[in-house]
Amino acid sequence: MSENKQNTSVVSDSLNINIDKQLKIQKVLKIVKNVIAYIFLSFFAIFSILPFYWMIISSLKTEAVYRQSIPTFFVAPADMQWSNYSYVINDGEGLFGTMLVNTLIVGVISTALGLVITILCAFAFAKMEFKGKNLLFSILLATMMIPGELFTTTNFITVTKMQWARSYTVMIIPFLVSVFYIYLLRNAMKQIPDSLYRSAKVDGCSDMKYLIRVMIPLTAPTIISITLLKFIGTWNSYIWPRLVNSGSLEWQLLSNWVASGFTIPGSSETLSTLKMAAATMVSLPLLIVFICFRKYIMRGVSKSGIKG
Repeated sequence: MSENKQNTSVVSDSLNINIDKQLKIQKVLKIVKNVIAYIFLSFFAIFSILPFYWMIISSLKTEAVYRQSIPTFFVAPADMQWSNYSYVINDGEGLFGTMLVNTLIVGVISTALGLVITILCAFAFAKMEFKGKNLLFSILLATMMIPGELFTTTNFITVTKMQWARSYTVMIIPFLVSVFYIYLLRNAMKQIPDSLYRSAKVDGCSDMKYLIRVMIPLTAPTIISITLLKFIGTWNSYIWPRLVNSGSLEWQLLSNWVASGFTIPGSSETLSTLKMAAATMVSLPLLIVFICFRKYIMRGVSKSGIKG
């Protein structure tokens, strides 16, 4: 009996040693994996930040320093040219203020109207029952496979015939509806149990009342994400305003302002430092918005992609 007990204790001790050894190995492997992952992510994070760093540091240089054969990449300029920013604001007879107002007006109105259309369409496809709903939704999804250039061409022909050029209407109406945003919000609404909708209908709640009091609060992260993405898209809009309002800088947006002007007086040669200053002024607000609201964007997109 004593020998069996000794053998059993020896076996249990060896098992405990093996288990402890395996736990230590797993712990070390986990630490190594985390270190490799953080190094990998840090490398690409720095790599993605470098263009913004180069844009900002270049905007504070003189043109002569910027055009040196050996650029000063990691060294801040000895004499920072903060005057570059005041110059680009005042350049072009106050076009910065005009295009800023245009961008805000178009951004706010198109985002508000587009959000209303997106919410109503997503609710209809998610909760309401009507004939041909699935077919209509499939057709809408199929339009996402059409290249955007085709939409640009057909929209341009349409607005030209309707004589909408040089107006806020031409920059707002053609892109109010986004099938992708409808699809995104519809998926978020599909995650809310249908039993909740049926119970509300039994209690005499109208569809609009249910949408405002129940669906919108429950899908708020996705709606916030759509709002931010829609406004950012308008802020960055370049091709469409330049196409429909060509020859009239007063009816274009901030992205068009960055691409215009900033040349040496009496010459067509571009001053790159002023271009960088203008690009920084346009990019910085979006960067601040993304940093402040990134958790809402990530949460909204992740929630919308769980169930389709």
